[in-house]
Amino acid sequence: MIANARMYAVGAQTGELWRELLSTVAAQAGLNVEVIEHAPPAAIDDLWHRTDLAAVFMCGLPYSCANPQPTLIAAPVPSPAEFAGLPKYWSELVVRIDSPYEDLQSTFGGKLCLTAPNSQSGYAAVLQYLIAFDLARDGKAGGDRPPLYREIAAPAVTPLGAVTAIVAGAADVAPIDAYAYRLLQKYRGDLTSKLRTVARTARTPIPPLVASIALEASIKGAQELRMAFTAAHRDPALKVLLAGLELSHFVTPEPSDYDALRSSFESARAYWREHPLAEIVHPAFVV
Repeated sequence: MIANARMYAVGAQTGELWRELLSTVAAQAGLNVEVIEHAPPAAIDDLWHRTDLAAVFMCGLPYSCANPQPTLIAAPVPSPAEFAGLPKYWSELVVRIDSPYEDLQSTFGGKLCLTAPNSQSGYAAVLQYLIAFDLARDGKAGGDRPPLYREIAAPAVTPLGAVTAIVAGAADVAPIDAYAYRLLQKYRGDLTSKLRTVARTARTPIPPLVASIALEASIKGAQELRMAFTAAHRDPALKVLLAGLELSHFVTPEPSDYDALRSSFESARAYWREHPLAEIVHPAFVV
C-alpha cells in the first residue's frame, strides 16, 4: 500500500514532514505502507486511480465526482485561528503586492491564472465565486456579457505554480488553496511576501486522505488507520510534526460532506458554458 501528500507537500521541508507523519501513523495502524513521490509533471489523476492507496490526499471535487468513491480515511484541521478548528478551507485570490489592484473587481479585464479543471480550490471555486460578479453587471445579460477576464493563463498545476506565476507577472490574479498558502507562507516567504489577498471564496470541505476501496475490507484496514490519524495529536512526537505542518488534528469526514462540491461544480459549468468566458477557460470545464 502507498501514501502520498503531494497536494500539501509544497516544498522539500513539508515533503519530509509529511513523509515522517504518514509513515509513522501507518505503522501505528499496523499497516505496511510506502510513502511515495509523485511530483509534477506526473498527472495526479494517475495517483488517484491506483488500487493500492492507503492514505493519499485527494481533492474534494474529484472525490465527490468519483464512482465508486474511494474510502475516506481522515481530513486535516489546519491550526491557524482563521480555520476555526474545522476541516474546511477556501481559495485565497492573490495578486502581486505592488500591483494596482485594490480588490477583485479591479482585476477584471486582466489575466486570471487557473490550475487543473478538476481542482476545487484552483479552478472550480473561483468560477463559482465569479458568477455573482457577472450577474451583478448591468446592461447586458447572459452570453451578451463580455468576459470578466481577457485571458486565462495556462494551468499552473499546483499552488506553488500559481504563486510563482503571479510573482513572475505571468498572470494578474490566481486562486490558491488556503491551507497550502499557509504552508507556503511558513516555508516560502520569499514568494508569499510579494503577494496580497484581494478576495476569498466560500469555505468548503478540505481535501481528505483517501484509500482504495479494498482497504475497507482488510483485517488491518481503514478503521485502524482512521483511529491512528485521529489520535495523532495526542502523540508528542507526532504533535511536533503536526505543528510543522500548521495542523491541529485530523477528523473522520463523511462522504456526504463533499456532495455539494459536485452539484456546485455542475451549476457553475452550466452557467459559464453559455458565456464568452467559456471560450478562454480550459476546454475540459465547458465540455
